[in-house]
Parts: sequence; structure tokens; C-alpha cells
Amino acid sequence: MSLETPAPRRSRSSSAAAIAAPADRRFRRPDVRPGRRRRVGQAIWLVARWTMPVLAILAAGAWGTLRLLHSDYMKVSRVLVHGNVRLSAGEVEALVEGIHNENILRVDLEAYRRRVLDSPWVADVAMARVLPSTVTLQVSERVPLAIARLGQELYLVDTTGAIIDEFGPQYRQFDLPVIDGLVRSSRTAPDESRVRLVRALLASLGDQPALRRSVSQIDVASAHDIVVMFEDDPTWLHLGDTNFVSRLRTYLELAPTLRDRFADMDYVDLRFDERVFVRPHRGTARVVKTTQER
Repeated sequence: MSLETPAPRRSRSSSAAAIAAPADRRFRRPDVRPGRRRRVGQAIWLVARWTMPVLAILAAGAWGTLRLLHSDYMKVSRVLVHGNVRLSAGEVEALVEGIHNENILRVDLEAYRRRVLDSPWVADVAMARVLPSTVTLQVSERVPLAIARLGQELYLVDTTGAIIDEFGPQYRQFDLPVIDGLVRSSRTAPDESRVRLVRALLASLGDQPALRRSVSQIDVASAHDIVVMFEDDPTWLHLGDTNFVSRLRTYLELAPTLRDRFADMDYVDLRFDERVFVRPHRGTARVVKTTQER
């Protein structure tokens, strides 16, 4: 009888280890990413880190602004006037009555500027703030040009022909000629061409003070022919629109001869230089040769 050695049995545990278990397809690992959460938190922190100081600065600025707007330190306490000649500083300050004790940052300078411009003597004014409590006024006053006649009324007018004020005893210190035809209405602007003509005449007489003082009346009914009258001579002199001084001097040279020949002269027309036209109150105009031509 032969003896066979029985084959060794495999242990159940070792065979089980050799069999692969099927994977459970229902199982999924959670998609957890700690890095993303960390970055979001950092971004929020950075935003907060930069925003909070800005908000604090804005809040402090708003608080400071409110304090300034209600501070006595920023109230207008002084008004300085410059450029005034005819008007006194007190008269100008009276035009901005009420500006004192207003907050300098909130005061409406344009409203006060319009009030100053209501003065007939003020041509323009510039106002400025000087912190903490001063307001300055730079005044440009109107310069009197002449006395304009309108009907029976006399008005003081400036170099633009604008009416400054009704002429009265308070302006007697102004030695100015009386002008007819410059002002057509107290409510309408003067004709610029006539204003230029008057300015040109008076400017040409600027370095001839004696001659200028002798001119007492001016007529600009025509915008191209200015007519003047000397203070002690009732004769009207037509000067045209140029060469005023030379034509006036021509008349002064011829005046003795003209009076001998024409006892009652209405006007003398000097616009043609070489010849002078003389018209008596009665009769027709006569031609007189000038000294240059003779």
C-alpha cells in the first residue's frame, strides 16, 4: 500500500487575499479644496484693510468740514476795498451790507458782486476770499467823459457813453463839455459811433488843455461830423471826424478876419481844410480861402 502525501490545503485567508474586491462605483471622494477658501478670506481681509482707512479719512473730512462751516473763526470779519476813487471805502462796504458774520466758505460772492454793480459809479468789481475771514473787493470805477443833454435834463456820462448819474451841483467839480445828440434815451444804450467820435475829439485835445477848456459845447447829431462851440464864441464849428486840433487852430487864426467880414456867423465849416465855408444867420454860405492856400 503506497502512501501518498496529501496536498497541503490552502488556507481560506490566503485565497481570499488573492481575490480583488470589485470597486464601489457609488463612492466618490468629496471635492474639498481648502486653498480656495483661504484665498477668498485673504481677499476680503485686504479689501477691508484698505477700505476702512479711506472711510475713516472721509468721515474725518466730513466732520472737519462741518466744524469749519459752523466755526466763528471762519466768519467774515473784515472787508478790504481797493481801486475806489470817487466812492469811499465806507460807501462800497455799505453796498455789501450783511456780508459780515457769514461763513467765508459759504458766502455767495456773486450775489454781493451784483449789488456792488448796482452803483452807477462802478463799472466792474472782482471779489475774492482770503482765509480765514477776509473778503477783498477790487473796484473799477466809471470815468466821466462829458455832460450829455437829453431834452431839458443833463446827465453825467462815462467813456462808454453810459449814464452815471443825473448831473447836479454835487458834480460841479467836473469841468466837462455839454454834448447834444449822444444820449437818445435814458433807457437805451448810446450809439457807439458817436461815442467814439467824442472820445477821439477829447483825446486829441488831451495835450492841449487850454484848447480843451475853451470847448464848451459839442454836437454829434451826425456820426461823421462833430460840431463844437467855444465858450466865448456862439459860432458852431464843423470839424468832421479827423484833424480836430489843426482845424480848430485854423479857425482861431481866421476868426478876426471872419468877424470883420461876417458880423453874424451861424456856423463855419472847416472839414475841407483848403477852403472854409461860412454861413451867416441870414444869407447863404460863403467860401473863404485858408491861410495855407493863400
